[in-house]
Amino acid sequence: MTSASNSLWSPLRLPAFRARWLGSAIYFIGNAMQVMAASWLMVELTGSSFLAALVQTAVFLPMFLLALPAGVLADTMDRRRLILIALGVQVGIVVVLSVFALAGWAGPVALLTFTFAAGCCTAILSPAWNTSVADAVPREDMPQAITAMSIAWNSARALGPAVAGLVFAWLGAGSVFALAVLSSVALVQVVRRWPPAPHAKSPLPPERLWSGTVAGLRYARHSPLILAQLLRTVAYSGAGSALWALLPAIAAQQLQLGAAGFGNLMGCLGGGAVAIGLVLGKLRARLGLERLVAIGCVVFAAVMLVAAYVRMPAIVFVALTVGGAAWMAVMATFNTATQTSAPPWVRSRAVALHTVSALGSFAIGSAFWGAVSGIAGLPAALSIAAIVMVGGVFLSRWLPLRIGATLEVTPAVLWEELMVKDQPLPGDGPVAVEIGYRIRAGESRAFLLAVGQLRASRRRDGANFWRVYRDLQDPTRYLERFIVSSWAEYLHQRSRSTLADEELENRVRAFLREGETAHISHFIAEL
Repeated sequence: MTSASNSLWSPLRLPAFRARWLGSAIYFIGNAMQVMAASWLMVELTGSSFLAALVQTAVFLPMFLLALPAGVLADTMDRRRLILIALGVQVGIVVVLSVFALAGWAGPVALLTFTFAAGCCTAILSPAWNTSVADAVPREDMPQAITAMSIAWNSARALGPAVAGLVFAWLGAGSVFALAVLSSVALVQVVRRWPPAPHAKSPLPPERLWSGTVAGLRYARHSPLILAQLLRTVAYSGAGSALWALLPAIAAQQLQLGAAGFGNLMGCLGGGAVAIGLVLGKLRARLGLERLVAIGCVVFAAVMLVAAYVRMPAIVFVALTVGGAAWMAVMATFNTATQTSAPPWVRSRAVALHTVSALGSFAIGSAFWGAVSGIAGLPAALSIAAIVMVGGVFLSRWLPLRIGATLEVTPAVLWEELMVKDQPLPGDGPVAVEIGYRIRAGESRAFLLAVGQLRASRRRDGANFWRVYRDLQDPTRYLERFIVSSWAEYLHQRSRSTLADEELENRVRAFLREGETAHISHFIAEL
Protein backbone atom coordinates (compact mmCIF):
# COMPACT_ATOMS: atom_id res chain seq x y z
CA MET A 1 0.00 0.00 0.00
CA THR A 2 1.43 3.36 -1.00
CA SER A 3 1.76 6.31 1.29
CA ALA A 4 -0.77 8.17 -0.82
CA SER A 5 -3.32 5.48 -0.18
CA ASN A 6 -2.79 5.90 3.57
CA SER A 7 -3.49 9.66 3.50
CA LEU A 8 -6.97 10.51 4.75
CA TRP A 9 -6.85 13.88 3.00
CA SER A 10 -6.11 12.51 -0.46
CA PRO A 11 -9.77 11.92 -1.50
CA LEU A 12 -10.91 15.14 0.20
CA ARG A 13 -8.80 17.15 -2.24
CA LEU A 14 -11.22 16.15 -5.02
CA PRO A 15 -14.15 18.64 -5.29
CA ALA A 16 -16.76 16.00 -6.21
CA PHE A 17 -15.88 13.79 -3.27
CA ARG A 18 -15.57 16.72 -0.88
CA ALA A 19 -19.07 17.94 -1.76
CA ARG A 20 -20.56 14.47 -1.35
CA TRP A 21 -18.71 14.03 1.93
CA LEU A 22 -20.11 17.29 3.31
CA GLY A 23 -23.65 16.48 2.13
CA SER A 24 -23.39 13.04 3.72
CA ALA A 25 -22.20 14.53 7.01
CA ILE A 26 -25.19 16.89 7.17
CA TYR A 27 -27.62 14.10 6.29
CA PHE A 28 -26.09 11.74 8.86
CA ILE A 29 -26.35 14.42 11.56
CA GLY A 30 -30.05 14.84 10.85
CA ASN A 31 -30.62 11.08 10.97
CA ALA A 32 -28.71 10.77 14.24
CA MET A 33 -30.77 13.60 15.76
CA GLN A 34 -33.99 11.92 14.67
CA VAL A 35 -33.00 8.54 16.16
CA MET A 36 -31.86 10.10 19.44
CA ALA A 37 -35.12 12.05 19.81
CA ALA A 38 -37.25 9.01 19.01
CA SER A 39 -35.30 6.83 21.48
CA TRP A 40 -35.50 9.31 24.33
CA LEU A 41 -39.14 10.16 23.67
CA MET A 42 -39.89 6.42 23.85
CA VAL A 43 -38.14 6.23 27.24
CA GLU A 44 -40.16 9.22 28.50
CA LEU A 45 -43.44 7.78 27.21
CA THR A 46 -43.02 4.18 28.36
CA GLY A 47 -39.98 3.78 30.63
CA SER A 48 -39.35 0.46 28.82
CA SER A 49 -35.80 -0.53 27.80
CA PHE A 50 -37.31 -3.07 25.40
CA LEU A 51 -39.38 -0.46 23.53
CA ALA A 52 -36.41 1.93 23.50
CA ALA A 53 -34.32 -0.84 21.92
CA LEU A 54 -37.09 -1.40 19.35
CA VAL A 55 -36.47 2.14 18.07
CA GLN A 56 -33.04 0.94 16.92
CA THR A 57 -34.73 -2.05 15.33
CA ALA A 58 -37.16 0.24 13.50
CA VAL A 59 -34.21 2.28 12.21
CA PHE A 60 -32.11 -0.61 10.95
CA LEU A 61 -34.56 -3.39 10.09
CA PRO A 62 -35.40 -1.71 6.75
CA MET A 63 -31.77 -2.19 5.79
CA PHE A 64 -32.18 -5.91 6.29
CA LEU A 65 -35.34 -5.99 4.21
CA LEU A 66 -34.61 -3.51 1.43
CA ALA A 67 -30.87 -2.95 1.04
CA LEU A 68 -30.27 -5.78 -1.44
CA PRO A 69 -33.17 -4.88 -3.77
CA ALA A 70 -31.98 -1.28 -3.46
CA GLY A 71 -28.50 -2.43 -4.46
CA VAL A 72 -29.94 -4.06 -7.58
CA LEU A 73 -31.75 -0.83 -8.44
CA ALA A 74 -28.55 1.14 -7.90
CA ASP A 75 -26.64 -1.18 -10.26
CA THR A 76 -29.31 -1.10 -12.97
CA MET A 77 -31.14 2.27 -12.97
CA ASP A 78 -30.45 6.00 -12.83
CA ARG A 79 -28.93 6.51 -9.39
CA ARG A 80 -29.66 10.24 -9.30
CA ARG A 81 -33.38 9.66 -9.81
CA LEU A 82 -33.44 6.83 -7.26
CA ILE A 83 -31.76 8.93 -4.57
CA LEU A 84 -33.95 11.99 -5.15
CA ILE A 85 -37.19 9.97 -4.99
CA ALA A 86 -36.14 8.31 -1.73
CA LEU A 87 -35.12 11.63 -0.18
CA GLY A 88 -38.38 13.30 -1.23
CA VAL A 89 -40.45 10.59 0.43
CA GLN A 90 -38.29 10.72 3.55
CA VAL A 91 -38.78 14.48 3.87
CA GLY A 92 -42.57 14.00 3.78
CA ILE A 93 -42.47 11.24 6.40
CA VAL A 94 -40.33 13.18 8.89
CA VAL A 95 -42.43 16.33 8.40
CA VAL A 96 -45.53 14.37 9.46
CA LEU A 97 -43.63 12.88 12.44
CA SER A 98 -42.57 16.38 13.49
CA VAL A 99 -46.16 17.61 13.36
CA PHE A 100 -47.35 14.63 15.41
CA ALA A 101 -44.68 15.25 18.05
CA LEU A 102 -45.39 18.98 18.27
CA ALA A 103 -49.11 18.24 18.64
CA GLY A 104 -48.53 15.58 21.31
CA TRP A 105 -49.91 12.74 19.15
CA ALA A 106 -46.67 10.75 18.85
CA GLY A 107 -47.27 7.64 20.95
CA PRO A 108 -45.13 4.46 20.89
CA VAL A 109 -46.86 2.99 17.82
CA ALA A 110 -46.56 6.23 15.84
CA LEU A 111 -42.89 6.61 16.80
CA LEU A 112 -42.01 3.10 15.65
CA THR A 113 -44.09 3.36 12.46
CA PHE A 114 -42.67 6.67 11.25
CA THR A 115 -39.14 5.70 12.26
CA PHE A 116 -39.45 2.48 10.29
CA ALA A 117 -40.83 4.33 7.24
CA ALA A 118 -37.98 6.85 7.30
CA GLY A 119 -35.52 3.96 7.65
CA CYS A 120 -36.97 2.40 4.49
CA CYS A 121 -36.10 5.54 2.54
CA THR A 122 -32.54 5.51 3.89
CA ALA A 123 -32.22 1.83 2.96
CA ILE A 124 -33.30 2.48 -0.63
CA LEU A 125 -30.93 5.37 -1.25
CA SER A 126 -27.86 4.08 0.64
CA PRO A 127 -26.33 1.65 -1.93
CA ALA A 128 -26.71 4.16 -4.78
CA TRP A 129 -25.25 6.97 -2.69
CA ASN A 130 -22.37 4.92 -1.26
CA THR A 131 -21.21 3.68 -4.66
CA SER A 132 -21.53 7.15 -6.19
CA VAL A 133 -19.20 8.40 -3.48
CA ALA A 134 -16.70 5.64 -4.25
CA ASP A 135 -16.93 6.45 -7.97
CA ALA A 136 -15.70 9.97 -7.24
CA VAL A 137 -12.17 8.79 -6.31
CA PRO A 138 -9.47 6.62 -7.94
CA ARG A 139 -9.27 2.99 -6.78
CA GLU A 140 -6.09 3.58 -4.79
CA ASP A 141 -7.92 6.19 -2.70
CA MET A 142 -11.02 4.06 -2.05
CA PRO A 143 -9.94 2.79 1.42
CA GLN A 144 -9.37 6.32 2.64
CA ALA A 145 -12.53 7.60 0.95
CA ILE A 146 -14.51 4.92 2.79
CA THR A 147 -12.76 5.87 6.03
CA ALA A 148 -13.57 9.54 5.43
CA MET A 149 -17.24 8.67 4.94
CA SER A 150 -17.13 6.61 8.14
CA ILE A 151 -15.70 9.64 9.92
CA ALA A 152 -18.59 11.73 8.60
CA TRP A 153 -21.08 9.14 9.83
CA ASN A 154 -19.46 8.81 13.24
CA SER A 155 -19.03 12.57 13.56
CA ALA A 156 -22.77 12.74 13.06
CA ARG A 157 -23.28 10.15 15.79
CA ALA A 158 -21.18 12.34 18.08
CA LEU A 159 -22.59 15.73 17.15
CA GLY A 160 -26.16 14.79 16.22
CA PRO A 161 -27.24 13.25 19.55
CA ALA A 162 -25.47 15.98 21.56
CA VAL A 163 -27.29 18.73 19.65
CA ALA A 164 -30.52 16.75 19.70
CA GLY A 165 -30.29 16.33 23.46
CA LEU A 166 -30.03 20.09 23.97
CA VAL A 167 -32.84 20.87 21.54
CA PHE A 168 -34.98 18.09 23.03
CA ALA A 169 -34.52 19.44 26.55
CA TRP A 170 -35.29 23.00 25.40
CA LEU A 171 -37.95 22.66 22.69
CA GLY A 172 -39.01 19.01 22.64
CA ALA A 173 -38.88 16.13 20.16
CA GLY A 174 -40.92 17.85 17.44
CA SER A 175 -38.26 20.52 16.94
CA VAL A 176 -35.55 17.87 16.66
CA PHE A 177 -37.53 16.08 13.93
CA ALA A 178 -37.98 19.39 12.10
CA LEU A 179 -34.20 19.91 12.03
CA ALA A 180 -33.80 16.38 10.63
CA VAL A 181 -36.00 17.41 7.69
CA LEU A 182 -33.56 20.19 6.81
CA SER A 183 -30.66 17.75 6.66
CA SER A 184 -32.46 15.67 4.00
CA VAL A 185 -33.18 18.83 2.00
CA ALA A 186 -29.46 19.67 2.12
CA LEU A 187 -28.55 16.28 0.64
CA VAL A 188 -31.10 16.83 -2.15
CA GLN A 189 -29.20 19.96 -3.16
CA VAL A 190 -25.87 18.09 -3.18
CA VAL A 191 -27.28 15.33 -5.39
CA ARG A 192 -28.62 17.90 -7.84
CA ARG A 193 -25.30 19.76 -7.96
CA TRP A 194 -23.04 16.67 -7.94
CA PRO A 195 -25.11 13.82 -9.44
CA PRO A 196 -23.77 10.26 -9.57
CA ALA A 197 -22.05 9.27 -12.79
CA PRO A 198 -24.36 7.40 -15.18
CA HIS A 199 -23.79 3.69 -15.71
CA ALA A 200 -21.79 2.68 -18.76
CA LYS A 201 -24.05 1.82 -21.67
CA SER A 202 -24.32 -1.89 -22.37
CA PRO A 203 -25.80 -3.77 -25.34
CA LEU A 204 -26.93 -6.53 -22.97
CA PRO A 205 -30.54 -6.88 -21.79
CA PRO A 206 -31.07 -4.99 -18.50
CA GLU A 207 -31.16 -7.06 -15.34
CA ARG A 208 -34.53 -7.35 -13.67
CA LEU A 209 -35.04 -6.84 -9.95
CA TRP A 210 -35.47 -10.51 -9.07
CA SER A 211 -32.69 -11.86 -11.29
CA GLY A 212 -30.40 -9.05 -10.14
CA THR A 213 -31.12 -9.89 -6.51
CA VAL A 214 -30.38 -13.57 -7.13
CA ALA A 215 -27.17 -12.61 -8.97
CA GLY A 216 -25.99 -10.54 -6.00
CA LEU A 217 -26.70 -13.33 -3.52
CA ARG A 218 -25.08 -15.90 -5.78
CA TYR A 219 -21.97 -13.76 -6.14
CA ALA A 220 -21.60 -13.44 -2.38
CA ARG A 221 -22.25 -17.15 -1.85
CA HIS A 222 -19.55 -18.24 -4.29
CA SER A 223 -16.98 -15.54 -3.55
CA PRO A 224 -15.02 -16.75 -0.50
CA LEU A 225 -13.55 -13.28 -0.08
CA ILE A 226 -16.91 -11.47 0.08
CA LEU A 227 -18.62 -14.22 2.07
CA ALA A 228 -15.97 -14.18 4.81
CA GLN A 229 -16.26 -10.42 5.20
CA LEU A 230 -20.06 -10.49 5.37
CA LEU A 231 -20.19 -13.26 7.98
CA ARG A 232 -17.60 -11.52 10.14
CA THR A 233 -19.67 -8.34 9.93
CA VAL A 234 -22.81 -10.20 11.05
CA ALA A 235 -21.04 -11.60 14.11
CA TYR A 236 -19.47 -8.30 15.15
CA SER A 237 -22.51 -6.11 14.59
CA GLY A 238 -24.92 -8.54 16.25
CA ALA A 239 -22.84 -8.69 19.43
CA GLY A 240 -21.99 -4.98 19.49
CA SER A 241 -25.61 -3.91 19.00
CA ALA A 242 -26.22 -4.61 22.70
CA LEU A 243 -24.38 -1.46 23.79
CA TRP A 244 -25.99 0.81 21.21
CA ALA A 245 -29.51 -0.51 21.80
CA LEU A 246 -29.33 -0.44 25.60
CA LEU A 247 -27.62 2.95 25.87
CA PRO A 248 -30.90 4.85 26.62
CA ALA A 249 -31.61 2.45 29.46
CA ILE A 250 -28.02 2.70 30.70
CA ALA A 251 -28.31 6.50 30.77
CA ALA A 252 -31.69 6.58 32.53
CA GLN A 253 -31.50 3.57 34.88
CA GLN A 254 -27.82 3.15 35.74
CA LEU A 255 -26.33 6.62 35.43
CA GLN A 256 -29.46 8.67 36.24
CA LEU A 257 -28.87 11.02 33.29
CA GLY A 258 -31.41 13.09 31.37
CA ALA A 259 -31.80 13.69 27.64
CA ALA A 260 -28.68 15.86 27.41
CA GLY A 261 -26.63 13.23 29.27
CA PHE A 262 -27.84 10.51 26.93
CA GLY A 263 -26.86 12.67 23.97
CA ASN A 264 -23.40 13.05 25.47
CA LEU A 265 -23.05 9.28 25.83
CA MET A 266 -23.86 8.89 22.14
CA GLY A 267 -21.48 11.73 21.41
CA CYS A 268 -18.63 9.94 23.18
CA LEU A 269 -19.09 6.88 20.97
CA GLY A 270 -19.08 9.04 17.87
CA GLY A 271 -16.18 11.18 19.07
CA GLY A 272 -13.97 8.16 19.60
CA ALA A 273 -14.85 6.93 16.12
CA VAL A 274 -13.86 10.26 14.59
CA ALA A 275 -10.54 10.32 16.45
CA ILE A 276 -9.50 6.84 15.32
CA GLY A 277 -10.58 7.59 11.77
CA LEU A 278 -7.84 10.22 11.46
CA VAL A 279 -5.15 7.55 11.88
CA LEU A 280 -6.98 4.41 10.78
CA GLY A 281 -5.17 4.08 7.45
CA LYS A 282 -1.77 4.06 9.15
CA LEU A 283 -2.97 1.64 11.84
CA ARG A 284 -4.37 -0.73 9.22
CA ALA A 285 -1.10 -0.66 7.28
CA ARG A 286 0.94 -1.28 10.45
CA LEU A 287 -1.19 -3.93 12.17
CA GLY A 288 -2.87 -5.67 9.24
CA LEU A 289 -6.56 -6.43 8.96
CA GLU A 290 -6.79 -9.36 11.36
CA ARG A 291 -4.82 -7.85 14.25
CA LEU A 292 -6.74 -4.60 13.96
CA VAL A 293 -10.08 -6.42 14.05
CA ALA A 294 -9.03 -8.64 16.97
CA ILE A 295 -7.91 -5.66 19.07
CA GLY A 296 -11.13 -3.81 18.23
CA CYS A 297 -13.29 -6.75 19.33
CA VAL A 298 -11.53 -7.16 22.67
CA VAL A 299 -11.61 -3.42 23.40
CA PHE A 300 -15.32 -3.09 22.58
CA ALA A 301 -16.13 -6.11 24.75
CA ALA A 302 -14.28 -4.46 27.66
CA VAL A 303 -16.25 -1.24 27.13
CA MET A 304 -19.54 -3.17 27.32
CA LEU A 305 -18.46 -4.58 30.70
CA VAL A 306 -17.65 -1.07 31.95
CA ALA A 307 -21.08 0.14 30.84
CA ALA A 308 -22.65 -2.87 32.57
CA TYR A 309 -21.15 -2.43 36.02
CA VAL A 310 -19.74 1.10 36.49
CA ARG A 311 -22.06 3.75 37.95
CA MET A 312 -19.74 6.76 37.63
CA PRO A 313 -20.69 8.78 34.50
CA ALA A 314 -17.17 10.16 33.94
CA ILE A 315 -15.65 6.69 33.68
CA VAL A 316 -18.40 5.52 31.35
CA PHE A 317 -17.91 8.61 29.16
CA VAL A 318 -14.20 7.78 28.75
CA ALA A 319 -14.90 4.10 28.12
CA LEU A 320 -17.49 4.89 25.45
CA THR A 321 -15.01 7.16 23.67
CA VAL A 322 -12.58 4.24 23.47
CA GLY A 323 -15.44 1.95 22.44
CA GLY A 324 -16.40 4.28 19.59
CA ALA A 325 -12.83 4.11 18.30
CA ALA A 326 -12.88 0.31 18.41
CA TRP A 327 -16.28 0.14 16.67
CA MET A 328 -15.13 2.44 13.88
CA ALA A 329 -11.85 0.60 13.34
CA VAL A 330 -13.53 -2.77 12.89
CA MET A 331 -16.60 -1.72 10.90
CA ALA A 332 -14.61 0.52 8.53
CA THR A 333 -12.20 -2.37 7.94
CA PHE A 334 -15.04 -4.72 7.03
CA ASN A 335 -16.62 -2.10 4.78
CA THR A 336 -13.35 -1.33 3.00
CA ALA A 337 -12.58 -5.01 2.44
CA THR A 338 -16.03 -5.58 0.93
CA GLN A 339 -16.14 -2.57 -1.38
CA THR A 340 -12.62 -3.06 -2.70
CA SER A 341 -13.22 -6.76 -3.38
CA ALA A 342 -16.27 -6.43 -5.65
CA PRO A 343 -16.11 -5.68 -9.42
CA PRO A 344 -18.15 -2.74 -10.77
CA TRP A 345 -21.13 -4.76 -12.01
CA VAL A 346 -21.99 -5.95 -8.49
CA ARG A 347 -20.43 -3.30 -6.29
CA SER A 348 -23.70 -1.67 -5.22
CA ARG A 349 -25.06 -5.11 -4.34
CA ALA A 350 -21.90 -5.89 -2.36
CA VAL A 351 -22.35 -2.61 -0.47
CA ALA A 352 -26.00 -3.51 0.07
CA LEU A 353 -25.07 -6.94 1.40
CA HIS A 354 -22.58 -5.36 3.77
CA THR A 355 -25.36 -3.05 4.91
CA VAL A 356 -27.72 -6.01 5.34
CA SER A 357 -25.08 -7.86 7.32
CA ALA A 358 -24.19 -4.92 9.54
CA LEU A 359 -27.50 -3.21 10.12
CA GLY A 360 -29.76 -6.23 9.71
CA SER A 361 -27.91 -8.06 12.47
CA PHE A 362 -27.84 -4.77 14.39
CA ALA A 363 -31.63 -4.50 14.18
CA ILE A 364 -32.23 -8.12 15.16
CA GLY A 365 -29.56 -7.92 17.84
CA SER A 366 -31.10 -4.77 19.31
CA ALA A 367 -34.43 -6.52 19.81
CA PHE A 368 -32.71 -9.63 21.17
CA TRP A 369 -30.52 -7.81 23.68
CA GLY A 370 -33.48 -5.65 24.71
CA ALA A 371 -35.43 -8.82 25.48
CA VAL A 372 -32.49 -10.33 27.40
CA SER A 373 -32.18 -7.12 29.37
CA GLY A 374 -35.87 -7.22 30.24
CA ILE A 375 -35.51 -10.79 31.52
CA ALA A 376 -32.05 -10.85 33.11
CA GLY A 377 -31.21 -7.16 33.58
CA LEU A 378 -28.82 -4.74 31.90
CA PRO A 379 -25.54 -6.04 33.41
CA ALA A 380 -26.28 -9.63 32.43
CA ALA A 381 -27.25 -8.71 28.85
CA LEU A 382 -24.10 -6.64 28.33
CA SER A 383 -21.89 -9.32 29.91
CA ILE A 384 -23.23 -12.02 27.59
CA ALA A 385 -22.77 -9.71 24.60
CA ALA A 386 -19.15 -9.07 25.62
CA ILE A 387 -18.44 -12.81 25.75
CA VAL A 388 -19.97 -13.28 22.30
CA MET A 389 -17.91 -10.37 20.96
CA VAL A 390 -14.62 -11.90 22.14
CA GLY A 391 -15.64 -15.28 20.72
CA GLY A 392 -16.00 -13.66 17.29
CA VAL A 393 -12.23 -13.11 17.16
CA PHE A 394 -11.73 -16.84 16.53
CA LEU A 395 -13.72 -16.65 13.28
CA SER A 396 -10.51 -15.52 11.60
CA ARG A 397 -9.41 -19.18 11.49
CA TRP A 398 -12.22 -20.10 9.10
CA LEU A 399 -13.11 -16.71 7.59
CA PRO A 400 -9.89 -14.77 6.91
CA LEU A 401 -10.03 -11.14 5.77
CA ARG A 402 -8.15 -9.47 2.94
CA ILE A 403 -8.58 -6.63 0.45
CA GLY A 404 -9.25 -7.77 -3.11
CA ALA A 405 -6.48 -7.44 -5.68
CA THR A 406 -6.89 -5.13 -8.69
CA LEU A 407 -7.01 -8.12 -11.08
CA GLU A 408 -9.98 -9.52 -9.16
CA VAL A 409 -12.19 -6.45 -9.76
CA THR A 410 -11.04 -5.25 -13.19
CA PRO A 411 -13.33 -6.40 -16.03
CA ALA A 412 -11.70 -8.46 -18.74
CA VAL A 413 -11.98 -7.57 -22.44
CA LEU A 414 -13.86 -10.32 -24.28
CA TRP A 415 -12.15 -11.20 -27.53
CA GLU A 416 -13.89 -14.46 -28.37
CA GLU A 417 -17.12 -14.15 -30.32
CA LEU A 418 -20.05 -16.44 -29.64
CA MET A 419 -20.15 -19.08 -32.37
CA VAL A 420 -23.91 -19.56 -32.60
CA LYS A 421 -25.93 -19.84 -35.80
CA ASP A 422 -29.28 -18.67 -34.42
CA GLN A 423 -29.25 -16.03 -31.66
CA PRO A 424 -31.75 -17.11 -28.94
CA LEU A 425 -34.16 -14.68 -27.33
CA PRO A 426 -33.02 -13.20 -23.99
CA GLY A 427 -35.51 -15.29 -21.99
CA ASP A 428 -34.73 -18.60 -23.73
CA GLY A 429 -33.06 -21.25 -21.63
CA PRO A 430 -31.68 -22.83 -19.64
CA VAL A 431 -28.41 -22.68 -21.56
CA ALA A 432 -25.78 -25.41 -21.33
CA VAL A 433 -22.18 -24.48 -22.20
CA GLU A 434 -19.58 -27.16 -22.87
CA ILE A 435 -15.85 -26.52 -23.20
CA GLY A 436 -13.70 -29.40 -24.47
CA TYR A 437 -10.01 -29.73 -23.55
CA ARG A 438 -7.49 -32.23 -24.98
CA ILE A 439 -4.48 -32.02 -22.68
CA ARG A 440 -0.97 -33.41 -22.67
CA ALA A 441 -0.63 -36.97 -21.42
CA GLY A 442 0.43 -37.43 -17.80
CA GLU A 443 -0.80 -34.02 -16.63
CA SER A 444 -4.37 -34.93 -15.65
CA ARG A 445 -3.89 -34.34 -11.93
CA ALA A 446 -2.41 -30.86 -12.35
CA PHE A 447 -5.06 -30.00 -14.96
CA LEU A 448 -7.90 -30.99 -12.64
CA LEU A 449 -6.48 -28.86 -9.86
CA ALA A 450 -6.34 -25.88 -12.20
CA VAL A 451 -9.74 -26.34 -13.86
CA GLY A 452 -11.33 -26.96 -10.46
CA GLN A 453 -10.61 -23.35 -9.57
CA LEU A 454 -12.99 -22.27 -12.35
CA ARG A 455 -15.93 -23.62 -10.38
CA ALA A 456 -16.13 -20.62 -8.03
CA SER A 457 -15.96 -18.02 -10.80
CA ARG A 458 -18.48 -19.83 -13.04
CA ARG A 459 -20.96 -20.24 -10.17
CA ARG A 460 -20.29 -16.74 -8.83
CA ASP A 461 -20.97 -15.06 -12.17
CA GLY A 462 -24.13 -16.95 -13.15
CA ALA A 463 -23.91 -20.73 -13.47
CA ASN A 464 -26.44 -22.84 -11.58
CA PHE A 465 -24.51 -26.07 -12.26
CA TRP A 466 -20.85 -26.82 -12.98
CA ARG A 467 -18.99 -30.09 -13.53
CA VAL A 468 -15.90 -31.51 -15.30
CA TYR A 469 -16.10 -34.88 -17.09
CA ARG A 470 -13.40 -37.25 -18.38
CA ASP A 471 -13.82 -39.04 -21.71
CA LEU A 472 -13.83 -42.81 -21.07
CA GLN A 473 -12.40 -43.51 -24.53
CA ASP A 474 -9.67 -40.85 -24.40
CA PRO A 475 -8.14 -40.16 -20.93
CA THR A 476 -6.56 -36.93 -22.19
CA ARG A 477 -9.92 -35.40 -23.16
CA TYR A 478 -12.02 -33.51 -20.62
CA LEU A 479 -15.30 -31.65 -20.84
CA GLU A 480 -16.21 -28.67 -18.65
CA ARG A 481 -19.97 -28.19 -18.52
CA PHE A 482 -22.05 -25.52 -16.80
CA ILE A 483 -25.69 -24.42 -17.00
CA VAL A 484 -27.07 -20.87 -16.87
CA SER A 485 -30.75 -20.06 -16.36
CA SER A 486 -31.29 -18.07 -19.60
CA TRP A 487 -29.52 -16.70 -22.65
CA ALA A 488 -29.58 -13.19 -21.21
CA GLU A 489 -28.03 -14.45 -17.99
CA TYR A 490 -25.31 -16.22 -19.98
CA LEU A 491 -24.47 -12.99 -21.81
CA HIS A 492 -24.25 -11.23 -18.46
CA GLN A 493 -22.07 -14.02 -17.11
CA ARG A 494 -19.57 -13.54 -19.93
CA SER A 495 -19.48 -9.78 -19.35
CA ARG A 496 -18.73 -10.29 -15.64
CA SER A 497 -15.38 -11.97 -16.24
CA THR A 498 -12.41 -10.24 -14.58
CA LEU A 499 -8.71 -10.17 -15.39
CA ALA A 500 -8.17 -12.70 -12.60
CA ASP A 501 -10.71 -15.04 -14.24
CA GLU A 502 -8.99 -14.55 -17.59
CA GLU A 503 -5.64 -15.38 -16.03
CA LEU A 504 -7.09 -18.54 -14.50
CA GLU A 505 -8.55 -19.64 -17.84
CA ASN A 506 -5.16 -19.08 -19.48
CA ARG A 507 -3.53 -21.33 -16.86
CA VAL A 508 -6.11 -24.03 -17.64
CA ARG A 509 -5.56 -23.76 -21.40
CA ALA A 510 -1.81 -24.00 -20.90
CA PHE A 511 -2.36 -27.75 -20.43
CA LEU A 512 -3.69 -28.17 -23.98
CA ARG A 513 -1.71 -30.23 -26.47
CA GLU A 514 0.32 -28.28 -28.96
CA GLY A 515 -1.93 -27.15 -31.78
CA GLU A 516 -5.13 -27.85 -29.81
CA THR A 517 -7.69 -25.24 -28.78
CA ALA A 518 -10.53 -25.33 -26.28
CA HIS A 519 -13.76 -26.10 -28.18
CA ILE A 520 -16.85 -24.26 -26.90
CA SER A 521 -20.40 -25.43 -27.67
CA HIS A 522 -23.71 -23.87 -26.63
CA PHE A 523 -27.00 -25.69 -26.15
CA ILE A 524 -30.49 -24.33 -25.48
CA ALA A 525 -33.09 -26.39 -23.63
CA GLU A 526 -35.97 -27.61 -25.79
CA LEU A 527 -37.84 -29.97 -23.42
